[in-house]
Amino acid sequence: MGKKNQSLLSPSAWLISLVLILTLAGLLFVFNASVAEAFNTFGDQYHFLKQHLTWIGLGLLAMILAKFIPLSFWKQTSKFFYIFGLLALLLVFIPGIGREFNGAHRWIFWGNFRFQPVEPFKLAMIVFFANWMSNHQKLLPFLFTTGLPALLILLQPDLGSLLVIVSIAFGMFFIAGGKLSHLLGITGISVLILLIVILGSGYRRERLSTFLNPQADPLGAGFHIRQITLALGQGGWLGQGIGNSRQKFSYIPEASTDSIFAIIAEEIGFIGSVIILALFALYFYFATKTANLAPNSFERLLGWGIIIWLAAQTLLNLAAVVALVPLTGLPLPFLSYGGSSLVMILLANGILLRISAEYNK
Repeated sequence: MGKKNQSLLSPSAWLISLVLILTLAGLLFVFNASVAEAFNTFGDQYHFLKQHLTWIGLGLLAMILAKFIPLSFWKQTSKFFYIFGLLALLLVFIPGIGREFNGAHRWIFWGNFRFQPVEPFKLAMIVFFANWMSNHQKLLPFLFTTGLPALLILLQPDLGSLLVIVSIAFGMFFIAGGKLSHLLGITGISVLILLIVILGSGYRRERLSTFLNPQADPLGAGFHIRQITLALGQGGWLGQGIGNSRQKFSYIPEASTDSIFAIIAEEIGFIGSVIILALFALYFYFATKTANLAPNSFERLLGWGIIIWLAAQTLLNLAAVVALVPLTGLPLPFLSYGGSSLVMILLANGILLRISAEYNK
């Protein structure tokens, strides 16, 4: 009886429960947020729901498979995945394979299938760094292996994913034992370069200007953030009710993806939003416990890399929704519509479950 109770209360049991709860909540809110866009674009209000169900199925299958794949497999193939990931980042610039969408080169198309290569690259980079940094933390190789993909992502351009990639690299370098003085110096230089890039690009400069003064052009550049703010305000304490969002009717762009938390807050209010945030906090608490139980440095770094990835993406998305940072175009883990992101996130959680299984052998 004692062993059964211990199993039910184990970090892995909590982890998989929270993953399923957040994923199912995402299914509900993706449907609510996308129904108007789906009907207007495809004449089928269930279009995005059906697509999302497919991605959830593939993601859960990937998570189950990853749960049974020995961690030695990831260690032995880490260089291959990193190199393959870099090549995929390059493919977005090749005509006929990658396509420009809203001025960005972020997608690879293969018939009716498309995916965003930066999503699998996030995991590939984590696996590679976990293997490499478990042995040494040399500064120049670290700068090269971080800087090369960062440049390719910047050229797409995808500033949100760039910030996530850099967060993963810097966080893993620090946890592996890298010198803090090196990180502080690199961070200072990186911020300077980022400011130059933003100020040197009309599109990025406009986003920064809109963030600093959204009222300057409320029907143009400031429309997105203004509508998000309205959605948050309309939610009040208890919300408008599930399915009763007004802002999803073409008022908020990317309502089912980058801005989905605004729709969530409008429908379930402040109290419901706090519950969602509490679920995320619990998830990261048990993910951290799982990573810290890892029996060796490679597995520990692998677990922490996944945690840093999802935490950085969650914080950046939520910070953009509440106007603490400019809009970054990042999906909210588990809750946003987006197949590439969701499948890779669920696969990564399968790896976390495998780490827990290794400890419990």
